[in-house]
Amino acid sequence: MKTSPSLDIGHSELPALQGASNFRDLGGYAGAGGRRVRHGRVFRSDHLAGLTSTDLAALQALALTHSIDFRGVTESAAQPYRIAGVTTLALTIEPTVVQRLRALMARGQIPSTAETVAVMCETYRGFVQEHGPTFGRFLRHLLVHPTPVVFHCTAGKDRTGFAAALLLSILGVERDTIMQDYLLSNRLYRRSPAMEGAAPAHVMDVVWGVQSAFLQAAFDAMDRDYGGLSNYLAGPVGLAANEAEQLRHDLLEP
Repeated sequence: MKTSPSLDIGHSELPALQGASNFRDLGGYAGAGGRRVRHGRVFRSDHLAGLTSTDLAALQALALTHSIDFRGVTESAAQPYRIAGVTTLALTIEPTVVQRLRALMARGQIPSTAETVAVMCETYRGFVQEHGPTFGRFLRHLLVHPTPVVFHCTAGKDRTGFAAALLLSILGVERDTIMQDYLLSNRLYRRSPAMEGAAPAHVMDVVWGVQSAFLQAAFDAMDRDYGGLSNYLAGPVGLAANEAEQLRHDLLEP
């Protein structure tokens, strides 16, 4: 696999990995009070099952202690991984997009581009409405283990994308900036032919990319159904106000 040049992501220069394509540092973004998110503390990625020995050495140089895996049970079993010295925590969120699309096609309906976008938006609303407790466990892990961590799913763009957006929101990063970070997956993620599926190309193009409408659907659900971030955290996520403040203390520069 061809190695891409190093990329300046989140204002931090990181070596490109051969076996993971959507790896980046969340550090560098301006957060609450103008303080920037610390570098070298929280990383996001696509799955880590294809890492080379060079990649593993690069990750170990980052002093990672934990990996948080949002993949479903079948996904994780199909592409397992182990990084020496790194503890993996499974916070399982089963994928639903493929199942929904297969259900449509089983009824003889080939989803249009617009219908596929609608399925993706519904998936993101589901992150907010159904998986708040799981994302709460993710956030509390960061509190209990204030050491370098990487979190990921399969492509590092949907479950991971929402987790990153939620964390950056807590840290006071503006939504426009969060959206820019989210959309970087379109530039960084390398689609695997083995994971393309049997759906038409126009469907796969939507499924394996990101659009602002997807994340906006999650933000809208958070605002409409819960009255905004603070209420959402206090409700489904189960994160107290003092815990959110502690995250800002831990993850923002002085």
